[in-house]
Amino acid sequence: MRNPITRRDFVKKGLLASAAVSAIQMPSLFAQNHGMKLGLVTYQWGKDMTLPDLIAACERTGYTGVELRTQHAHGVETDLSKRERKKVKKRFEDSRVTCVGYGSNYEYHSPDPAELKKNIEGTKAYIELCKDIGATGLKVKPNTLPEGVSREKTIAQIASSLNEVGKYAQDFGQLIRVEVHGRITQELPVMKEIFDQVTESNVVICWNSNDTDLKDPGLEANFNMVKKWIGDTTHCRAFSETEYPFEKLFGLLRGADYKGWILLEAHSDPADKIAAMNREKKLFNEMMSRV
Repeated sequence: MRNPITRRDFVKKGLLASAAVSAIQMPSLFAQNHGMKLGLVTYQWGKDMTLPDLIAACERTGYTGVELRTQHAHGVETDLSKRERKKVKKRFEDSRVTCVGYGSNYEYHSPDPAELKKNIEGTKAYIELCKDIGATGLKVKPNTLPEGVSREKTIAQIASSLNEVGKYAQDFGQLIRVEVHGRITQELPVMKEIFDQVTESNVVICWNSNDTDLKDPGLEANFNMVKKWIGDTTHCRAFSETEYPFEKLFGLLRGADYKGWILLEAHSDPADKIAAMNREKKLFNEMMSRV
């Protein structure tokens, strides 16, 4: 039987948990835009920062949340002890920055049963980590549709795996955020095929701002195709480094009453990360003022 909690209810609960980090009104540096909050993915710009430096950089520039990535200098991994996990949680609680979640590389398309099991069990371990450090969800992804296996079989396998880890994550109050990612699988019609078979309310889509979003029938139609499954995280490349129509995307998100995170996932490596973060925040605010 499907869990009676709706996907919207589960996402809303996660957003409320994030908002509860600070009941005190944030200064203007941390102002929200139509309920959307700017955060940072440690993908490139934060990958070499220790956790204290990462939090300090976000506080200095007004980024209110962070999605941590694996194998980065912050060192937040599943080998942390319970005591160390509590320290990570307290670092965020004592700051103005929310630990939005964790960005893993777990994927579920492999036709090898042992490889698939390894990814599912790894996902479960990081779900527990997310709970312990005060995060609200784990990012996972499809990555491809392998050759030599029928499309329908792989899509069903991915969806079944998402349902399994989703059920597990419910006991820890966590979302499973499925990034629109990978060769073939980043196509929105493919994501729809996967989510048509997803039954767990806490399994949601993490919009990834891919160029393939713009393929026929266009951004708005592709957005609407999966809108009902979009969760509370949206990944964006650096606004100054791409021609992706972010302003139009933000308008679509606002129209969908999206109150989640806009997470900067820049691919460049500027020498002055603080200046780059300030530049992108200014562009974000300018676009939001026109939405």
